[in-house]
Formats: sequence, C-alpha cells, structure tokens
Amino acid sequence: MQQPLDLIIVGAGPTGINCGISAKKAGLNFAIIEKGVLVNSIFHFPANMTFFSTSKLLEIGDIPFISHTEKPTRKEALEYYRRIVTSYELPVQFYERVDSLEQGTEHYILHTDKGSYPTKAVIVSTGFYDIPVMMNVPGEDLPKVKHYYDEAHHYLDQKVLVIGAANSACDVALETWQKGAEVTLAVRSAELYERVKYWILPNIKNRIKEGSITAHFKTVVKRIDPKTVTLHSEDKGTFEIENDFVLAMTGYKPDYGLFEKIGIAIRDDEYKTPHFNEETLETNLPNVFIAGVANGGLKTNAYFIENTRHQGDLIIKQLS
Repeated sequence: MQQPLDLIIVGAGPTGINCGISAKKAGLNFAIIEKGVLVNSIFHFPANMTFFSTSKLLEIGDIPFISHTEKPTRKEALEYYRRIVTSYELPVQFYERVDSLEQGTEHYILHTDKGSYPTKAVIVSTGFYDIPVMMNVPGEDLPKVKHYYDEAHHYLDQKVLVIGAANSACDVALETWQKGAEVTLAVRSAELYERVKYWILPNIKNRIKEGSITAHFKTVVKRIDPKTVTLHSEDKGTFEIENDFVLAMTGYKPDYGLFEKIGIAIRDDEYKTPHFNEETLETNLPNVFIAGVANGGLKTNAYFIENTRHQGDLIIKQLS
C-alpha cells in the first residue's frame, strides 16, 4: 500500500480551499477530494446572484478578491477561487465521491468511487447546499418542481409558486415577477423572515401589498399536480391554484449520509449538529475534523465564509 498522506480534505469549497492553503504552507502531503466541480455550491447558486458580504470579507489565502461593485457576483467568485487554486497549485481531485472511512492500525483509509487512500488525518468541509430540505408531499418529484433556482428567463408568462420566507424565496419571487412571471408566494409562518436582506425586504413587502405578488401566509403545500397545486392555510382552509412551476426555496442541509459513512457522530439536539470540539474542530474520531458551514448542522445561518476563514490554520497547526 502507498505511503499515507498527511491529510485528505473532503470538499473543495471555500473552506476546503482555505484548509488546503494552510496545509500547503505547512508543507503537508495532502489531497483535496471533491465530488463535483470547484466550489460546487457556489457554482449551483443562481446565475445572477450577488453575495451579501463584501469581497474583502470573502478573501482567503492572502489573495485579493477584486470585484466591480462592493458586493461580488457569483461569476466573480468562481473566477476568484479558480485563481486561488491555480496560484497555490492545490491538488484537487474532481468528480470523486467518498464512500467510507476505514480506521486502520496506524492511519485511516479513505475509500472513494475511484480509489482508496491511506491518510493520517481528514478534514470534512462539505457545506450544506447540496441536499435540499424536502416538503415530502405528493408530486414533489414532478419535473416542474425545482429546489434550486437558476435564472428567471424560463418563467416568462408562467404561473410560478415560490415556497419559503427567507432570502432565497424573496429573491426568487421578485426576480421571476420582474421578468414576467405570475408569482404566488406560500409562506409557512405568519410573516416573512425578519432577517431578509435589508434591500430586499421592503421591496417584496410592497409588491405583496400592491398585489403584484400574491402571498399566502400560514400556508403549506399539500399536493402538487401537473397543472395545479393544493395548498392549506390556517385562515382559508384547503384550496387549489393553477400552476406551471414550483420553486421550493425550503432550505438545505448537510450531507448526513456522508457523516454516517465516515463515522462522525451527530448530537441529539435541535439542529442535529455534528459532534466536534469547539476549540479544536476535532470530531469524535481522532484526527478527523469538520470545518466550515457544516459545523452548524441544520442551523445554516450560524457559519459563513467570513467567520470560518481562521479554521484552516487552526486545524493545520494541530497536524504540523
């Protein structure tokens, strides 16, 4: 068997890249394994998305993030992370999915769909954007139902139901309406999420107030059919609306299946938080760490690129 690597990083998002930079600077022999493309989650963001943070707060690896406006776009972010990986010559293996982690006598063996790799340590930095929170209603598997939003062009003159109350739902409702869709918004709670972006919240409230966007509060989806959607409201009871597309902006969750394959324990708390030491980021497995936004479990607003940039150095110092 080949000599064990010092480290394998699972996930080539911003946190995985940052951990890779720290490992490179420390002279470690390591690899980054990514099941999709570089910064896979950002790649699947809406085409016209703008970050909430400034480019300065997103910088990693001592490489400036230059954007044309104060808040960078998805396109600018993709270019930035490509430049970082190229500049640091980070060893990223794309389109490779982790199957399991085996604990040997002196090191681990990470098994993927392309090979097996002995390694002394593992960092899991897989984010949470890849697995949508499902509604679990009949018809959710119809082609007209999407849990990821791309762009508004598809929805000209279409009857679109947007589900959700947070940033994504409000953004999608406004953009599809602006591009010519007939938009209905279904919100489980009694009002929109109070922490919606400050430049978005007044806009969508005004569109609802004037009737440009129809909003049903305290409402859930009961059934999706090819030409209709059945909703249930605490105030109106059960009713049906005509519909061409359902954009379910219901949120996302970490890859708990991967955590199970690796052996990372999950706390029995409200947010199904992965088990890790808050000071070291080490999980229940020795020399297996978890970093980035996945640390929050289902509390997906706890960690961001901005407040996890230190984690690469924190972990690598323990391995150097």
